[in-house]
Amino acid sequence: MLKEGIKAPAFSLKADDGKTYSLKDFKGKTVILYFYPKDNTSGCTAEACDFRDNIKIFTKKNAVILGISKDSIKSHQNFKEKYSLPFTLLSDENVEILEKYGVWKEKSMYGRKYMGVERSTFVIDENGKIKNIYRNVKVKGHIEELLKSI
Repeated sequence: MLKEGIKAPAFSLKADDGKTYSLKDFKGKTVILYFYPKDNTSGCTAEACDFRDNIKIFTKKNAVILGISKDSIKSHQNFKEKYSLPFTLLSDENVEILEKYGVWKEKSMYGRKYMGVERSTFVIDENGKIKNIYRNVKVKGHIEELLKSI
C-alpha cells in the first residue's frame, strides 16, 4: 500500500496525443495524478471539467494534471475533444499502473462484483515523492481540497 512521503511508482504510458509520458518527465513540477473509472460517464466528466475549469490556478502553482484510466487512446481523444480538456489523459489498458498505485479494486453494483478503478488522486511533489493521497474521491469539493494541499 502506498503512503505519503515515499517515492511515487514510476510509470510510462501512452497519452491522448500519441506520445509516451513518464513520471520523470515532470520533475520540478507538482503532479496531480488522478485515476478515474471511465471516459464520458457523469462523475468522470464532472471531475475532468472541474480540473479544466481550474487549470490556470494549477498552472500558477507549478502543477501539471494527468488523468489515468483503463480507456483506450481513441476514447481519451474523443473525451478530451468533446470537453476541451487542456491536460493529458494517459491510457493504462493493461492495468499495470492502476495496480501499482493500488486503485484497481473489486467493486460492486446492484449485487454484481467486478474489477474497476477506485477514483483516487495522488499529489506528487517536485522530487517525485507522494505528498497527498485521496482515495474514494467525491467529485464535489475535490478541486478545492487539492488546491489547498499544493
